[in-house]
Amino acid sequence: MAQSQPKTAEASIEDLKPALTKLSLELGPLVVFFIVNAQGENILEAFPTLQTWFSQPIIFATAVFMVAMAISLVLSKLILKTIPVMPLVTGVVVLVFGGMTLYFQDALFIKLKPTITNVLFGSVLLGGLAFGHSLLRYVFGEVYKLQDRGWYLMTLRWGIFFFVLAALNEIVWRNFSDDFWVAFKVWGIMPLTMAFAMSQLPLLNKYAPNDEPAASPVKAAAEGAQTET
Repeated sequence: MAQSQPKTAEASIEDLKPALTKLSLELGPLVVFFIVNAQGENILEAFPTLQTWFSQPIIFATAVFMVAMAISLVLSKLILKTIPVMPLVTGVVVLVFGGMTLYFQDALFIKLKPTITNVLFGSVLLGGLAFGHSLLRYVFGEVYKLQDRGWYLMTLRWGIFFFVLAALNEIVWRNFSDDFWVAFKVWGIMPLTMAFAMSQLPLLNKYAPNDEPAASPVKAAAEGAQTET
């Protein structure tokens, strides 16, 4: 009996490793974006040649963010053997709007990215429900096992939440500085999303099959993080 406890603990830690890895890969590009934006002015002053391509610190940070996002997706494929749907869609949108930001030297495009991404996700989820489909089942079906009612409620809640995030992004970028917007995106939106994901644990456990183990807060946070980059 005494020997079984370490094995159980070890198994639990091993089970959490993919979730922790996924969480790190999702947070990494955002943290890089924040740091480079915060130090962007100093970097551009230290390397004047960069000012030829980047007119503002946030423009330079956007370029680095795009590279970090691409690296994150590649590492996800190499380490986790898969690229989840939402990070893939978000990555494509980042590259498109980031590219427009660099081409026009206008931070408006990267600021609009969260609004458009969240409206897209929210519309798809709520639109799916209107046609009788709980689309989160196809995104998280390998992670969570839920009864039909559980999938419906989780899809509804996430659909509404995405529209809330879109509204918050619009309020912040239209009324505050670039630095505040970047900080809010990293240290406001991401923690809020992870907290919302973890707040769904009672729903996940209530509508899980009887033989399904309780949902992990770490796993819930990791899955929530992948919806917002």
